[in-house]
Amino acid sequence: MYTIPFQTIDWDKVAQTEHPGETGTSFWQTVNVDGLRMRIVTYTAGYLADHWCQKGHIVHCLEGSFVSELSTGEAFTLTKDMTYVVSDELSSHRSVSAEGVKLLIIDRGFLKPLPQASK
Repeated sequence: MYTIPFQTIDWDKVAQTEHPGETGTSFWQTVNVDGLRMRIVTYTAGYLADHWCQKGHIVHCLEGSFVSELSTGEAFTLTKDMTYVVSDELSSHRSVSAEGVKLLIIDRGFLKPLPQASK
């Protein structure tokens, strides 16, 4: 359970960190609040993630477009104002952006899968 008091975030005051991809670069502005990680993430044009991710996320496209590739071969294109949601360990996915993109990504503990009921 999370208890987060009302607060505002001025993203212009949040420092950026650089994360190289297989190609291109991502820039993260990260705020952590009580186990909740919120990020503004920008991928440069030609970005390809350097790994397959199995973590859960809520990903909202603010500007541009990107493709979320799944290890199953499926691919989903997201453009401005589109969102995807996935829980931890329910897919192996990575991001690709030909033109560059700006995303709001929210993740951490609340996206863990629920324990399976005993039979």
